[in-house]
Amino acid sequence: MIYKIKLLFILLISSICVSYASSGHQSFANILNYGGTPDGETSNTVAIRNAIDACAEKGGGTIYFPAGTYLTGPIILKDNITLFIDAGATLLFSDDFTEYPPVKTRWAGIRCWGHTPLIFGDDVKNVAIIGRGILDGQGKTWWDRFNVVRKIEDYQPETEMEKQFAKLNQGITGGFMEWACYNFRPPFIQLMRCENVLIEGVTIKDSPFWNIHPVFSKNITIQDVTIISPEKSENTDGIDIDSSQKVRISNCHINVGDDCIVLKSGMDEDGRAVGIPTEDVAIINCTMEHGHGGVVIGSETSGDIRNVVVSNCVFNGTDRGIRLKTRRGRGGIVENIRVSNIIMRNIGEALTINMHYWTDTAKEEVSERTPRFKNIHINQITSLNARSAGTIIGLEEMPVDGIQLTDVVL
Repeated sequence: MIYKIKLLFILLISSICVSYASSGHQSFANILNYGGTPDGETSNTVAIRNAIDACAEKGGGTIYFPAGTYLTGPIILKDNITLFIDAGATLLFSDDFTEYPPVKTRWAGIRCWGHTPLIFGDDVKNVAIIGRGILDGQGKTWWDRFNVVRKIEDYQPETEMEKQFAKLNQGITGGFMEWACYNFRPPFIQLMRCENVLIEGVTIKDSPFWNIHPVFSKNITIQDVTIISPEKSENTDGIDIDSSQKVRISNCHINVGDDCIVLKSGMDEDGRAVGIPTEDVAIINCTMEHGHGGVVIGSETSGDIRNVVVSNCVFNGTDRGIRLKTRRGRGGIVENIRVSNIIMRNIGEALTINMHYWTDTAKEEVSERTPRFKNIHINQITSLNARSAGTIIGLEEMPVDGIQLTDVVL
């Protein structure tokens, strides 16, 4: 009798689940049921798009990737969509540049047109990328092309896509634009104007450009994520928080070719025109290995950066530990920064606060072009085997203000 009751209960639950999944509520979509092929060679771009569309029509749902390797082009997120990359699964992103057409973006602090990010969300809510699987950006092809064209003086566009970017971005200058030579490498995960975002558990490797880039977004949680790129891969920042608010980064391990975690808010006139700050950011319990900086603020500070906590982190082998950087022309205020309980080993320079980043221009009258650093508290720092303890460099017209170091051993 007990077994019959259990069987009836199981059948009842199964019936409820089937009814729920087919009644217009959020659904769970195994990519294999939408034509997904995990052989690492067959394109899954259409299958993934179809699965996302089907879930979105029902109000949202989870796209599930079981073990296997799924070759794909860009993935475009919609409201209430979760990508669940299970242990043993790899999303392998195509290195064919033509699969990533131009989209409006913010690229290195400037609004412009760039390649579609590998995973892109624009004005979406309640999205997540979770699991124990791997996201592989196959960045080497992108890096190699960039390193060729950047060395050519007065480079002119060669490919049809480069010519398209040159036309779309006509008249836009500043920042890294001159470096890029119309080769606007896409970030791996870019979330523009998004709310309620979770990135958890996954390993991200070999991004063409920045790895995780929330911009103009709110309520972002990034936790238990591993980010890996070769030491000499150009501009492969780990996490770039850009004009975004209410951000929590925890328990992550980052080993990349540029800054590990960096906060930005737009560049120069364009950044000030947008005027959206990065604020209310907590970075805790993270480990950083190699990279240009452990935790960096700037140099794109034009929209202001404030209310930041960095705590309980370990840096090993980064070029710099804590780094704040800006320059004349940026403008913006960096304020209310608290850094505590950090261990650094084998660092190039433990602490850098530099308002002369990449410039030696003459003193200016104070204006909107003048950046400000104020109320920066650094506490309980131990640095072992650093080549340099650090530097604090203000501007003649705007000295740094309210810098406090306590219990610091360098």
